[in-house]
Amino acid sequence: MILIAHRGNIDGKSELYENEPNYIDKALKKGYDVEIDVWVIEGNFYLGHDKPQYGITLEWLDKRKNELWIHCKNIEAMEWFNSLFDTYNYFWHQEDTLTLTSKGYIWAYPGKQPIKTSIAVMPEIYNDDISQCLGICSDYIQNYK
Repeated sequence: MILIAHRGNIDGKSELYENEPNYIDKALKKGYDVEIDVWVIEGNFYLGHDKPQYGITLEWLDKRKNELWIHCKNIEAMEWFNSLFDTYNYFWHQEDTLTLTSKGYIWAYPGKQPIKTSIAVMPEIYNDDISQCLGICSDYIQNYK
């Protein structure tokens, strides 16, 4: 089972720290993959959910690319990652039932399970049946260990 810390959260939502680079690194060091929100503005990279908050470098992304699930937050981010299609695992979604990541994973919106071989996002919200999932993305990911 792939365990993904939503924005770096592992034991509950922390709006103060989520998407902050050091917070993400803490979740990675505990062995979790991490879903991050990435913005690209005028060629610069930022993390942040509702707005670009934390500047990061391409080197920062590249060092962690095998454990990151990149949610593109603006069109420029999607265009940039799409130009390097097989290098990063990225996706775009809003409230779609599901989307495919660039690596071919099914990313399923909360409340839509069971979907075979999908990544269940926040299954605790609707008590989703995760028996057929390939992975889980949650603010409480340590509960699924």
